[in-house]
Amino acid sequence: METLKRWERTMERWEHALADRVLHREPVELLDALRRECDAHAVVCSHTRVVVPNAYEVELPARVYEKAVRRGGRVDQELTDSLARHGESRDYEWAGPLTVRVTISDDLPNGRYRVTSSATPNVRAGAFAGHGEPVP
Repeated sequence: METLKRWERTMERWEHALADRVLHREPVELLDALRRECDAHAVVCSHTRVVVPNAYEVELPARVYEKAVRRGGRVDQELTDSLARHGESRDYEWAGPLTVRVTISDDLPNGRYRVTSSATPNVRAGAFAGHGEPVP
C-alpha cells in the first residue's frame, strides 16, 4: 500500500513538472486548486460510485487572465482536460458534462484566484455567457 502511495506521489510530481514546463507556474497552482475543489466536494454514493461537481469557475485577476490567454491555447480547455484526467484516475463520476470556465474578476479575496464548483446536470461547455471570452 505504501509503495502505491509513493508511486502516486511520484506520478503527480512528474505531471506537475511537465505542466510547469508547458504552462508555467500559475496554471499548475490552478490545477491543484481545481483538484482540491473536486476532491473536497466528492459525494460517496456507494463503494463503487463517487459523484463530484461538473461545473467549475476559475476567477482570475485581469493581468493573470491576459497573461494566460497570451500564451496561446484555451486555458479553460486545458484545465478541463487536466481535471478530467484527475477524475478518471480517482474513478469519479461527474454530475453532468464537465466544464471549466475561466473569467476575470477584480474582487478576489487573496488577489490571486478563486475556484468554485457546482453540480449542474444539464450544463454544456458553451452554456456560460461569453464562454471563451473574458467576463468582467
